[in-house]
Amino acid sequence: MTAGFVKVAVLSELEEDTPKRVEVDGVAVSIVSAAGEVFAINDICSHANVSLSEGEVEDCMIECWLHGSRFDLRTGKPSGLPATRPVPVYPVKIEGDDVLVSVTQES
Repeated sequence: MTAGFVKVAVLSELEEDTPKRVEVDGVAVSIVSAAGEVFAINDICSHANVSLSEGEVEDCMIECWLHGSRFDLRTGKPSGLPATRPVPVYPVKIEGDDVLVSVTQES
């Protein structure tokens, strides 16, 4: 297994545009299969302390169910108010059917 990466799911259990909340090294992460890729984004909205994995996914954006802020799954940047700060995104590796995520920043 690749250093820093943790298995969080298998591809077959991910539904397209349906977030799955997992925990990686104590960090809440939302795993999303969208547009033929798998993304990992911090599960906590930067505007309010709520789970993004409970929101809707459309066009590679995840929406916070509470106030409607949308975040790009690729960059974590918000597309509009009320959120103004991005949420962290994490690298994903696919090995066979395993989905691996790293939440550690290696220098």
